[in-house]
Amino acid sequence: MAKYMLRRLVELVITVFLIATATFFLLEAVPGDALSERADKLPVESRTALYERYGLDKSMMERYVLTMKRMCRGDFGESFVYAGQTVTGLIRDRLPVSARLGLQQMLLGVSVGLLLGILAATRRGTIVDYLVVGLSVLLISIPHLVFGLMLQKIFAGSLRWFPTIGWPSGSELWLGGWKYTVLPTLTGAFSYIASYARLMKTSLLDVINQDYVLTAESKGLSRAAVVRKHMLRNSFIPVMTQLPMSVAMCITGSFFIESIFSIPGIGQYFVTAVHNQDLAIVLGETVLLSILYVAVIFITDICYALVDPRISMPGVSK
Repeated sequence: MAKYMLRRLVELVITVFLIATATFFLLEAVPGDALSERADKLPVESRTALYERYGLDKSMMERYVLTMKRMCRGDFGESFVYAGQTVTGLIRDRLPVSARLGLQQMLLGVSVGLLLGILAATRRGTIVDYLVVGLSVLLISIPHLVFGLMLQKIFAGSLRWFPTIGWPSGSELWLGGWKYTVLPTLTGAFSYIASYARLMKTSLLDVINQDYVLTAESKGLSRAAVVRKHMLRNSFIPVMTQLPMSVAMCITGSFFIESIFSIPGIGQYFVTAVHNQDLAIVLGETVLLSILYVAVIFITDICYALVDPRISMPGVSK
């Protein structure tokens, strides 16, 4: 077990390093730089000093080595576009906003999706099943942008039940300002509802005809007891595999939703940084988010192997 975990950790470190390297060289391959627009308006001496400040006067390989050294120390540098803005400050200020939005979307969407999936599987072939399948296809086919604009038009524009834009801040950042979060949460929850409803239905149908289910039914257990005690536990294994990835994805922000509702989250700022070729911000966010993703994958692998007895891990005897 220890050897397996150590090997996986080494693989994850290498993965993060390769992601950082690929991000650096891809941004370097884009013509121009983040300072060109600002530097063109400055005298020659000021322009030279500006490029020296951010290290853009050095060759690409020199910048790569220096960037990797700083990254190993946890220093991702300063924004090229917004003076004084660091990656650490950006994450501290904006990640909680995206995290609250994403967690609310996931909790609502996953809960409703699982319930609909169970309902569709236990009512297979009925009108309920067809309605759930049709709703899932509809929700997963329509982009977030369309849902967001539609909800704004109806509930914020016509009915005026909720604000059009905005997000709670200060002491209300985590547990207040609910009226601002309703429409963005619904907009992002629809995709979770569609995905988890289909996943739960498929997973339940896979176990519904297993021998242990037929045995439980032959013993006289009610349908509800069979579903609750025998079917749900085994059908949740695929759900548990996907759920950690959903958690990782939900707190990284959504550019479209944050743009529609003017939410100051990390997703909107990340796309802006890419457009401005702000290498420090893009690289820092990419590395930090990749660490989050690979850590979730690592935890998922361990949990999956512990929950499912059919999975064997090197160094672990069953």
